[in-house]
Amino acid sequence: MIILGLTGSIAMGKSTTAQMFRDFGVPVNDADEVVHQLYSGEAVAPVEAAFPGSTRDGKVDRAELSRQLVQAPERLRELEAIVHPLVRGKEQEFLAENRAANAPFVVLDIPLLFETGAEKRVDHVVVVTCSAELQRQRALKRPGMTEEKLAMILARQVPDSEKRKRADYIIDTSDSFDVTRAQVKAVVDQLAASNGDADA
Repeated sequence: MIILGLTGSIAMGKSTTAQMFRDFGVPVNDADEVVHQLYSGEAVAPVEAAFPGSTRDGKVDRAELSRQLVQAPERLRELEAIVHPLVRGKEQEFLAENRAANAPFVVLDIPLLFETGAEKRVDHVVVVTCSAELQRQRALKRPGMTEEKLAMILARQVPDSEKRKRADYIIDTSDSFDVTRAQVKAVVDQLAASNGDADA
């Protein structure tokens, strides 16, 4: 089974691209979605223990947790030490299920793939990109996004130019959905062809 790592900086169109892989029948494990699920499940008790008052009604209150982290940003590592192993566990379950189902390939949608060294866990990396101007326009349309917040997020991410250099496949979302979909299909078709003579 081939494992594809899907990544891209903020507002590049990664979620849209991930959905296109799903539309072509490729199983996708979305790390952000897994965190959302964990914040209503296994992560609640350990997060509350480390960050008292950060949960409400049996769920992690993301706004309150964020407020606490803004006041003590150095504690982000504590949160990551709780959440990352849980996310990895869910990822392993996803891979095991799809291996058992003889899936030819799967996608791990990991926003901070290069930043966390996750490229070591995948066979190929797909980087979603678009022009810097289009990225800025898309990002600033998001609720609560400001120039300052965007600058802070981009400062934590590996630059797009560096991501593209390290990619095995690049999907450019600057054009229409149809153009993007054609690029995704080309990747799927290429992998399907290469998997014909690869061991599962």
